[in-house]
Formats: sequence, C-alpha cells, structure tokens
Amino acid sequence: MTGNLGTRILIVGCPGSGKSTLARKLGERSGLALIHLDNIWWKPDRTHVSREEFDQALKAILRTDGWIIDGNYRRTYEMRIAACTGVIFMDLPEQQCLRGITERIGQARPDIPWTEDSLDPELVAMVRDYRRAVRPLLLSLLAAHPDRRTVILTSRAEADAWLESTGNSFRVFPADTARDSP
Repeated sequence: MTGNLGTRILIVGCPGSGKSTLARKLGERSGLALIHLDNIWWKPDRTHVSREEFDQALKAILRTDGWIIDGNYRRTYEMRIAACTGVIFMDLPEQQCLRGITERIGQARPDIPWTEDSLDPELVAMVRDYRRAVRPLLLSLLAAHPDRRTVILTSRAEADAWLESTGNSFRVFPADTARDSP
C-alpha cells in the first residue's frame, strides 16, 4: 500500500500545478511505476501518436498492478478513475499554474520528451480555461466515484507537507518481506 491511496494512483490538475514534480517524489518513495501521460502522447518532434495508439498504451498500463499516472487528458479521466485506487488532485490557483508553466521554460524535464524554449500560447490558454472547463468535470467524476480515495492539494507547499506527513507509508514492500515498524 502507498499511504491510504493504494497502489494505483492518479495525479491530476491544471498544467503547471506541480503534478509531475509530486509524481516523481511519490514514485521515488513508493517504488511504483511512474507514468507521465505526456510521454505516451507526445513524440520528441512535438507530433503525437494517434488516439488509438495512446488508448492502447494507457489500457495496457491500467491493467497492471501498481502505478502512478501523472497527466490530464480529460477524455480518459473516466477510465483512469475507474481503474485507480486513489487520486491526488492538484487544485492550485490559475496564477500559480501560469507561474509554473513559465518557470519550466528551458528546463529539461522527464515528463515530456523535449525542453520548452518559449511559452506555448496553447498551454497558456489551457491553464486559463482549466477552472471553468475542466475542473468541474473532474470534481463531478470524483464525486461519482466516492470509493476512490482522494486527496485535494491547493498549493505546492501543501503538497510537500502532505508528502512529508506520510512518512514511510509510501514504501512498497514485496508481499514476503517483513516491514519494519516506523
């Protein structure tokens, strides 16, 4: 188990909210497979695979036992929420998310197959539209799945504090390994 979220965890939220950073930290602590959806969708030349290829890859991942999936792709929310044991929703204000996408320009990142060299106007539009168009859908889907353990974090500092407060509960141990008491 990883904390109270189980071993199939979604991390969702607005672009620039810190999903990938939290996913990476959680992956290091838990030992679960870390999946960045942008690396499945996008190719290094900034083209993307077909929806069919993406869906096939995602469905194969969802059939496995343990993972952390970072990313939005709202048309796949329903299938991912149905397959997960827990959700972390990075629900940060628009300005923090805009700052997040601006600060990562020029930074190599493991969650996307290229380095952004400028601010993408499409990404800015996605951030600006998120609270109106995407957030209500996500909240509705989470409400429709009350059996999914959900953590809603409203700042990066809150995300760090939450992760620290979980201590060793995010360690994944093989079934035949004794777990030391904390």
